[in-house]
Amino acid sequence: MSAASVLALRAVTKSYGDVAALRGVSLDVAAGELVAVVGPSGSGKSTMLNIVGTLDRPTSGTVTISGNDVSGMSDDALSALRADHIGFVFQHFHLQAGATAAENVADGLLYAGVGRRARKERAVAALQRVGLGHRVDHRPPQLSGGEKQRVAIARAIVGDPTILLADEPTGALDTASGSAVLGLLRELNAAGTTVLVITHDLELAASMPRQVRMRDGAVEEDSALTGRPAGDAAALGAAIVRDGVVGVITR
Repeated sequence: MSAASVLALRAVTKSYGDVAALRGVSLDVAAGELVAVVGPSGSGKSTMLNIVGTLDRPTSGTVTISGNDVSGMSDDALSALRADHIGFVFQHFHLQAGATAAENVADGLLYAGVGRRARKERAVAALQRVGLGHRVDHRPPQLSGGEKQRVAIARAIVGDPTILLADEPTGALDTASGSAVLGLLRELNAAGTTVLVITHDLELAASMPRQVRMRDGAVEEDSALTGRPAGDAAALGAAIVRDGVVGVITR
């Protein structure tokens, strides 16, 4: 792991019985990068997100986050590492319908040892940061899809994480709301947060400065190594269906 890296995977595998979900994945992500991890369903990108987010453990290989080798950590130590270094944004928001936006965001600090009053203050500040200072007391049913995702992003960043993991963050949104959320992720990245966006959307991935393309549980291409410029969706591949299986072909 280089001095500037906040994330390093080395020969990581993950098997579920006879099924190999990850096959020797190695990856370095430097502080402040904005990276798209792209691939069709079954490519291993979601498994890799769970490994990077310490929600699952690799079968073999090493994962290092902010200088911490997670392989020997206890569950409690991993929970503390997540609280300090990792923020999660999911496609379907995972907000409590009966809680206000501020209460949902404050939940992101439950495992960080922050007192109730400080949690509320930091939650309001995070909502203001994502442009929802006027929605702190609104509950999810009172919010649009784009606003719900902004609440989810505020919850993810309220603890000032080193790495923000966004899993299909625009998948449940209309085009306008999705564009606004992507703009927010870029703003957070410009302010110094390292962002990994997990997606099957080739056009979205091509708009990112770096793309890591996965297929069959392995990294098929990393634009940081090949030097392929951003914005080349055709080079990322076109989705095809062959024998009922979605795949990716390069051009």
